[in-house]
Amino acid sequence: MNLLIEKGVFLESLSLASHFTSGKTISSLVLQGVFLKTEEGGLHLYASNLSSFFHTVIKIEKGVAEKIEIVIEPRKIIEFISLLPEGKINVEIKEKQIVIWSGENRGTFSLMSQTDFPFPPIIRDKEEKVEVDELRKAIFFTYFCAATDEARPALTGINIVPGDETLLVATDGFRLSLARIEKNLKIPKSIIPAEFLLEIFKYIKEEKEISFFYSLVEKVILFKIGQNEFYSRLIEGDAPPFEKVIPAERKTKIIINREDFLRKIKIVSVFARDLSNIIVVDITKEGVVLKPKTDKTEEASSKLEAQVEGEDQKVAFNYKFLLDFLNHVETKNIEVEILRPDAPVVFRPVGERKLLHIIMPVRIQE
Repeated sequence: MNLLIEKGVFLESLSLASHFTSGKTISSLVLQGVFLKTEEGGLHLYASNLSSFFHTVIKIEKGVAEKIEIVIEPRKIIEFISLLPEGKINVEIKEKQIVIWSGENRGTFSLMSQTDFPFPPIIRDKEEKVEVDELRKAIFFTYFCAATDEARPALTGINIVPGDETLLVATDGFRLSLARIEKNLKIPKSIIPAEFLLEIFKYIKEEKEISFFYSLVEKVILFKIGQNEFYSRLIEGDAPPFEKVIPAERKTKIIINREDFLRKIKIVSVFARDLSNIIVVDITKEGVVLKPKTDKTEEASSKLEAQVEGEDQKVAFNYKFLLDFLNHVETKNIEVEILRPDAPVVFRPVGERKLLHIIMPVRIQE
């Protein structure tokens, strides 16, 4: 069977599908491939790593008389297609090969076994819609706090908490980010893998809203973006009770310029890198002084102006956590609320009531 497909469309769809294949060599070989299937005048592409699924369809100009179902290894094919000239390319499906050519350029690739290829579950639940900008901002502000260590799976996702406002919460046990969405997303409390949410938002283009479906039976969430469908299994387990981490009071509040704070942290980090990455933040009525924890051979400090209310405080942080937070904030100023040196410290982007960040300070001996 021969298919005539626009190079750019095929390359984009195949590249996107490849992001949802399994990169683990110990996994089943079929999980490293992309399933191609002709149906109803279109070429359907499927990919899965068992935790997430992807599906899209490419329209075919001419009707397909013969039904095909094959699995291809995408990486070498993607590299080959990317080097072809723009325009339409020929795709010929043989018994054990797929042949792709354009002009004088021709590539032949072996097919993979399609045995036990996992297709996404069928979801018939009610469609919900959410504004792209609001959800994107919430994900961008929370995903980096999710744990990367799979020893505690519940910490590797973003916790969705429904209510009058929908909350997105992520924590790795050392820090926490919380973002609010004004709309009540009608889904039960659930944990969605952070990497999955970040991945799908790379491919949003002109959409103002996106659709999603939640299946309580399958424990799967589906996002539809144009012709692309992104599925993810929910993470089982209970997220930590984040409400208990947020301090109910404060003894010190400072308001500080974000860019100035970011620059001064980078300056002091030159020394803090050799001292367990710890920066001490010394707050007095005169302002804020940043310095690495006590070092016998070298000393460094950097002072910056701030609006200070309340008691003097001295609190220490892993400077990488501070940089992560500041690099995911767009406001001019940051508000910091401190109860005591061993209690969670609250960071708020000034003017963004929907966003809240917490970092656990580091205990140090003076």
